[in-house]
Amino acid sequence: MPRAVVLRGYGPPETLELVELARPKLAAGELRLRMLAAGVNRTDIEIRAGNWPIQKQSPFPYVPGIEVVGQVIEVGASVATFRKGDAVIAMMMGMGGVRAEHPGGYQDEVVLRAADCSLLPVDLDPLAIAAIGVAGVTALAGFDFVGAGPDRRVLVTGAAGGVGSCAVRIGKALGCDIVALTRDVGKANALKALGADQVVVAPAAGGSPDLPKVTGVLDMVGGALFGTLVGTLLPGGKLCFLGGAAGDAVSFSAWSLMDGIVLGGWSSESLDGAALRSAIGRLTSLMRRGSLSPPPVTRFPLEAAADAHRALERSFHVGRVLLTP
Repeated sequence: MPRAVVLRGYGPPETLELVELARPKLAAGELRLRMLAAGVNRTDIEIRAGNWPIQKQSPFPYVPGIEVVGQVIEVGASVATFRKGDAVIAMMMGMGGVRAEHPGGYQDEVVLRAADCSLLPVDLDPLAIAAIGVAGVTALAGFDFVGAGPDRRVLVTGAAGGVGSCAVRIGKALGCDIVALTRDVGKANALKALGADQVVVAPAAGGSPDLPKVTGVLDMVGGALFGTLVGTLLPGGKLCFLGGAAGDAVSFSAWSLMDGIVLGGWSSESLDGAALRSAIGRLTSLMRRGSLSPPPVTRFPLEAAADAHRALERSFHVGRVLLTP
């Protein structure tokens, strides 16, 4: 019997329960994957705690996990693009998350629509791609918005976290000068090792950090810092909002808009199969050329999902948190 991590109600990490589930039949157009790695994301934390309620009338039992890398073990009727043994990645598109159209990635076996999956290259380690995962796809979309290249200096907030650490790596691979912002002085050396050209530590007392002028900002934090971030932008600069770890209520000086700056955002909820395959193709191309390596990974076995949530909540790690079988 395959195992799955199940949530039967909102609550602390202890609410996550490992159970055995009946193996569902495969419908036409679906794949059954043996899970190799499931990313643990801030979204999972917020849903489990009840801060982001599941958008279903009867949401429980609920299997978390908005992304998975797995090996195909069964192919449904009418699927011609995948075969048994293929390594694939899937994320969002109703897997787990607040939409919860089908169970998430925290399980031994995952059933997904083939159209929502991307084939992985046979010459790359699937776990290395899992370490980049949805965080890397999100960061890449941010650089598409703010611009990338040798003439771009980009500030990354929450730089030690999942999306932030991928953004530092991807920004360097794209030729940017990267300024990494963190609230933890103990993570400065790790961020330099990731490739950050400059690391700024936010004051512990909550004051404004001393930030250089930049052409772009990838913001994972929001909250009270937002106005300061807008103020770092050079004329014509762009800020892409990718997450609100410090809250969604923000303010900034409207005079900044006179400098032609652009404020926008991107959500992985906008992903479809074609966009996922395009992003994974670009990221794996950078990996194959040797210009992009995965961020550090902290791994937990599936049965320790609660410990993985605690680690992410306490932010003791740098990089990504993965569940493995």
